[in-house]
Amino acid sequence: MKKNLFYPLFFIGFNICAVAQEKSVQDSVSNTSLDEILVSSIRVDSKTPMAFSNLSKNDLAKRNLGQDIPTMMNYMPSVVTTTDAGNGIGYSSIRVRGSDATRVNVTLNGIPYNDSESQGSFWVNMPDFTSSIQNLQLQRGVGTSTNGSGAFGASLNLLTDSYSLESSGEIANSFGSYNTRKHTVKFSTGLMNDKFEIAGRLSNMASDGYIDRASADMKSYFLQGTYLGKTTLIKALAFGGTQKTYQAWNGVTQEQIDTYGRRFNTSGMYIDDNGVMQFYDNETDNYQQDHFQLHWNERWSDKWSTNLALHYTIGEGYYENYKVRGKFKEYGLTPIEKDGVLIDRSDIIRQKGLSNDFYGTTFSVNFQETNFNLVIGGAANKYEGDHFGEILWVKEPVRYDYNQQYYRDNAAKTDVNTFVKATYQFTERWSVFGDVQYRYVGYKANGVDTGLVDDTFNFFNPKGGVTFQANDRNQLYFSYARANREPSRNDYEEGSPKPEKLNDFELGWRYATEKNRLNVNAYYMRYKDQLVLTGALNDVGAAVRENSGDSYRMGLEIDAHIQLQDSWFWNPSVTVSSNKNIDFLTEWDGEIVNLGNTNIAFSPDFIASNAITYSPIKGMYLSLLTKFVGEQYMGNVDTETSKLKSYFVNDINLVYEIPVKGWFNSVGLSVLANNIFDEEYISNGYYWTDFDGSKTIDGAGYYPQATFNILAGLTLKF
Repeated sequence: MKKNLFYPLFFIGFNICAVAQEKSVQDSVSNTSLDEILVSSIRVDSKTPMAFSNLSKNDLAKRNLGQDIPTMMNYMPSVVTTTDAGNGIGYSSIRVRGSDATRVNVTLNGIPYNDSESQGSFWVNMPDFTSSIQNLQLQRGVGTSTNGSGAFGASLNLLTDSYSLESSGEIANSFGSYNTRKHTVKFSTGLMNDKFEIAGRLSNMASDGYIDRASADMKSYFLQGTYLGKTTLIKALAFGGTQKTYQAWNGVTQEQIDTYGRRFNTSGMYIDDNGVMQFYDNETDNYQQDHFQLHWNERWSDKWSTNLALHYTIGEGYYENYKVRGKFKEYGLTPIEKDGVLIDRSDIIRQKGLSNDFYGTTFSVNFQETNFNLVIGGAANKYEGDHFGEILWVKEPVRYDYNQQYYRDNAAKTDVNTFVKATYQFTERWSVFGDVQYRYVGYKANGVDTGLVDDTFNFFNPKGGVTFQANDRNQLYFSYARANREPSRNDYEEGSPKPEKLNDFELGWRYATEKNRLNVNAYYMRYKDQLVLTGALNDVGAAVRENSGDSYRMGLEIDAHIQLQDSWFWNPSVTVSSNKNIDFLTEWDGEIVNLGNTNIAFSPDFIASNAITYSPIKGMYLSLLTKFVGEQYMGNVDTETSKLKSYFVNDINLVYEIPVKGWFNSVGLSVLANNIFDEEYISNGYYWTDFDGSKTIDGAGYYPQATFNILAGLTLKF
């Protein structure tokens, strides 16, 4: 695995050299507005007729004790989260309005983060990234035009740490259940000569996981160099992480739960020559990913500003499996004869690896007047990935070489988009929003599983809406958005998928006073050829999808911030929805049958969260956090076997930041007690069907989540 330690220093050096090109402009602007240009082209605000929610750095800090970003977002509207290890650390994922992580567009400072081929977001490759986030915005539905893969459930945009005016340091340590620990060190030089800043972070995290052997050993870094001029902001960033996690993506069946307990993990399981169950000790996933970004923001006048970014991401790693009775023909091995019997299967230890590069540029030009805002932007990105498999050991005495490759293929993806969006306030109360995007996607692959793929897609995605400001407190809006989306690599492995199409209608009401906010949003999302989850998993634990023809998601979202008294705050959210496949066709008992309207897999009809916070003194917060997720189906055929039960979980979060004098500016204490009522709940699973020649049989597997567990941390700021 490559160790790219040279690159962060190179990027910082390049950043310092680049500032010699600063353009002299007399008009000065606020520091904050320069920093926000990084993401302004793809973010929305209260004037945009779309549903969105924000989390600030302070919001995230209260629960930042090692859990992944999806877990940190668990209490946002229409969000459902899950984790393979069961305790929010390691392989975690998010669903928004029932759409899985492959359909949530993620950008880091406007740079696409979703994996180009699988389209998923692997937060395990960026451990403790929460500690380097300034703020994040989740746009539900199609949202506004952005870079990267099309948003079919939501867009998630993360802005990394801003620069600091003064020098600072931070040491944070946390410990908790399942031998969980996180150690973080941060620093900032502050603006030297009011122009330069260097800041960074190092993190070391580990956990045994709630599920047996679902351990994680993760390290990460974040390094940033900033130049600030009167109208110029240049940032060079290098960040990344390395992780080794014991696999827990197989899940467990109900029979295994009844026999071995809900923490049982089948990964690496085999039976030795004495008939005893054993577990391979290196059934692990190993990956390193490094990101490099260079941003140049310029305010040319009080009306015109630009952002230009270059980026490069390199990733390399593998996962290792003990494969029971693997077929020789799949590994290029020759069958042997033993005691007069032809042997064509054997236990095999294998590695499946990936090495990839992702690079490109994004840009935007912004023109802003009192009543008019225009953004012209786009991106051009290229992905190149090599896939390979190697044999490490074969139980039977067949001829092979150590590290013998049994497959190697490569893939390339080109993604180019450009968009124009504008908001015009034509009266004191009325404003209109328009957004047009063109996106070109070219994908080539030659894998054994995918076959020969050489597809191109040309997508036109228009969006528009209107906002009515009834008075200082009440606002109404309506919007329409069109989205198109290409299949993923996994979809090609399952057949010949079609691209998806979506028409998204949003109608909302916002109420805001100085102390209270209420958002009510109704949506209707009509899909054509939606790639819905079947509930099944492929041989590496990835979810299988298929085109479903016509389908829709329809719902009502309500969220609020209410100040009950000076020291009491209430943040509820509720989503009620209907998610249906229309006239769904499937093969059952050997025949194609029309099941009528069925529920879309992994799409609960009811989701609710609630946070009640008490702040008795400055710097102290005590919160009761609750989450309810209604029952859902893991397949699209509405069988009882595929049903996942509802669950209701409660957490308590205590935070107290104490200002002190001396070596430190403050001492922060935080405690997070998860699942305080010890609920044995399951947030995710899988569903399979098989035809035995006469009838269809089905079954299910589950990913149990942790019962009562606790995390506690101490943060020293100086």
